[in-house]
Amino acid sequence: MFRKTVLVLPIFALLLAFSSCSEIPENNDPVLGVWSKLEILNAPEGKSSIREEWIFNDAYLGRYHRYQGQNLEIESDFSWRVDQAIYTIEYPGLERLADHVTITKEPRGHSSLVTTEGIPFANKE
Repeated sequence: MFRKTVLVLPIFALLLAFSSCSEIPENNDPVLGVWSKLEILNAPEGKSSIREEWIFNDAYLGRYHRYQGQNLEIESDFSWRVDQAIYTIEYPGLERLADHVTITKEPRGHSSLVTTEGIPFANKE
């Protein structure tokens, strides 16, 4: 009798563990993926460029990169959330204010992020 109880307890514990797990809902938000912005600067020394890149993942986190020319200037994590189609991007650890953007679709199907003031922010790659 004792042997049967010892064998049944681990099986019961496994069944209880699997039955109490809930499925994590899939995040398929249209902001997921890579977005970028390229700015060409005219300086007395010549032209240079600044490229910013946001990589949004499905855990409401992401990576932000800023390049000047070929040099990586900033590499940081960010968090994001969406409320009534307005995305808020926050940069903990950076001295940068949060960005508030919306997604727009252009006639050719290209997606862009635009600030809540209507200023172009980034394009989806």
